[in-house]
Amino acid sequence: MNCLCEQNGTFDLKVEGDVGADPIWCDVCGHNLDLEEFPLSNELKNDLMEWAGKYGEWIDLDVDRLIPNGVEMEEEHNKQGEQLTEKVKEELKGKYRIRFSRSTMARSYANKSVSKYR
Repeated sequence: MNCLCEQNGTFDLKVEGDVGADPIWCDVCGHNLDLEEFPLSNELKNDLMEWAGKYGEWIDLDVDRLIPNGVEMEEEHNKQGEQLTEKVKEELKGKYRIRFSRSTMARSYANKSVSKYR
């Protein structure tokens, strides 16, 4: 598993959703890492990819606007991400330092909408 760090590899990982990306990243250089390179169960890999595939569903990209209940949808996505991160930690215990990076996109859109009407 290679990233862009000087040591050409990392032991610091983050689980984070993003459009069209695998959900594991180097927590040092920010490089997106190939999920298949990690010794995780197929079930967990599938769950992670399904979760990652739902990232951003709370935004209507056609009009670049938060959908109704978008903040709640994002919060649920974050809860699922936290649970999956705990499973990743269990399966990779002792090999990596792993943290979860919460999405804040919906709140940013909500704040942008509020400030637009002030």
